[in-house]
Amino acid sequence: MEKEKSEEQVLEAVPANIIEAVRQRFVEIKTLLKPYVVALTPEQRRKMLKMGDKSDVFVDKAYRFAVENPAFVPAFLNMTNFNLNLTDARNLRTIHNDALQVYEEIDDTILSTGSVAFEAALTFYNFVKLAAERDVPDAKAIYEELKKRFSGHKHKNGDGEE
Repeated sequence: MEKEKSEEQVLEAVPANIIEAVRQRFVEIKTLLKPYVVALTPEQRRKMLKMGDKSDVFVDKAYRFAVENPAFVPAFLNMTNFNLNLTDARNLRTIHNDALQVYEEIDDTILSTGSVAFEAALTFYNFVKLAAERDVPDAKAIYEELKKRFSGHKHKNGDGEE
């Protein structure tokens, strides 16, 4: 079982060569899939039927019944296309699930590391603010630059973030 990382832990930075290797793999994935994937507009997505868990079972049954009972298949229904689209939907869903797991792990890590970094920045900011209030040399210029982040914002949670 993998050890869970806490927010207080110092995490090892992801090396630049790992970031670049992952980005290259995504380029490879996009290149491999390019001939087979489509890009939809938000309007097109909104208008399309959505094949979720419940409709997935329905579509599978309908396809199976159509194959087993060709007398009921209308002449205008292209069974080859039905099969190809059903197969792609199934196969691409597995890739989608894998990609979603990676996305969620990356997203969680961004949230965690960003939170810790933001907390560190606020600690520094509050210390510089105190130093500026006490006329410590050079503190006022740093404070004036950093406080721009909070101009016009109402503080909701006490740390300067809304």
